[in-house]
Formats: sequence, structure tokens, C-alpha cells
Amino acid sequence: MTLIEVDNLTKRFGRLTAIHDVSFQVGDGERIGLFGPNGAGKTTVLRILATLSTPTSGRVFIDGRELTRDRAAVRQQIGVLSHETMLYDGLTARENLQLHARIHHIDIDRCDRVLELVGLRSDGERDPSTFSHGMRKRLSLARALLHEPAVLLLDEPYSGLDRRSMVDFDQILDAVGVGTVIMVTHDFKRGFDFCDRALILDAGTVSRDVSLRSLTSPSAFINQYQTAIGLEDN
Repeated sequence: MTLIEVDNLTKRFGRLTAIHDVSFQVGDGERIGLFGPNGAGKTTVLRILATLSTPTSGRVFIDGRELTRDRAAVRQQIGVLSHETMLYDGLTARENLQLHARIHHIDIDRCDRVLELVGLRSDGERDPSTFSHGMRKRLSLARALLHEPAVLLLDEPYSGLDRRSMVDFDQILDAVGVGTVIMVTHDFKRGFDFCDRALILDAGTVSRDVSLRSLTSPSAFINQYQTAIGLEDN
């Protein structure tokens, strides 16, 4: 079943074309990685899917709803973890989630369950400003998961995390059971381990669509691709 359909998506900023005629489909339960060099258009695609940016042309359907026409309904279907934490310092971790719960008309009791899920229940009365980077990211993930979205959008989720925190993050995602994920990451190895497919973007277009489970040697593919675009091995 196709859950997400992206059809000829284009985004221009003045004379600059960030993405051009990007098309792809995502099946229910698929984990997709968006890879490519800086400026390839990865984050632009993700921001449009997250309803944070409006496309110049093209259409996006999420669970049969057209993004620009049914923006409010689409937002109920997606959870977003971006570079911005979307947390309010001055509120406790629990109060941050409770505020989000009220916006989405969610049972307030779910806040403690999600805090438990991300390993922060004992820190619920703390201000996020006192958290480590990894803890803030986990709280942001809790916020994204609170309304049980059908689709999770992750923008550089491993950025700034140490190896232990990266493992914890992946374990949380596996425990949550959010089946459909679109991830932007520069961490090729971890992204390839997590995702089912890789969409390789270059100069604003999809240059390759690779089934990662069909690769006999993912590490060889990573090395070959990074060499081709002039990136050092991660």
C-alpha cells in the first residue's frame, strides 16, 4: 500500500531551484533514507513533507490527502524531528509534552507513557535547558511521537550524538513501532542500517533509488558513492 506519493515536486527560492521534478512513492511501513551532498535538496524535500514549506509546483499525498489542500489533516498524520528542538525552556519536560497534547487533543496521561518510552520519565520535572544534547533530542522525539503519527520525518537525527546515544535512539525507534519513516542523514552507515531504501539526491533531483536490502555489500556501495561525490568516509 502506498502511504506517501510525491509527484513532480519543485521548489524555487527566487532564481535558485532547490529541487526540480522530484517524484517517489513510499509504501506503508517503509523506512526511506534521503542521502546526498550538501545542497542536494534533502532538507527541502523533508520540510515540504512536514508542511513547513510550500512547494512551487508539484503535489504530495499522505494517506490519500493532498498536502496543500488538507494541511491540518496531514499534520495529524506526521511527526517531525528537526534541527530545531521545538521545546520551550521554562516549562518542564512533562509540561512541554502536555502543551503538545492539548494542541492535538491527546489524552494527557499519554505524556508519561511517552516519557517512559524515551527514558525520561524520572526527568519529567526538569527544565529541558538543563538536559544534555542527547536528552533534548530524546524529548523532541517524544514530542514528535506523542500523537502516534503514521509517518515520522527525521532531519539529521544522529547529529551531535555520541555512539551510545545513537544506539539508544535506534532502540527507541524500534520500540515505538512507527512503521513509515523518512530520514535525512549524513551518517551513511547508520542510515543504511536503519533504512530499507535510499533515495540519492544530486543537484535537486533523485539520481538513484536503491533497495538497500538487495545490496550484497552495503559498505562497498557507501564507499563507492562517497568517493564519487567527494565525501570522506563516515
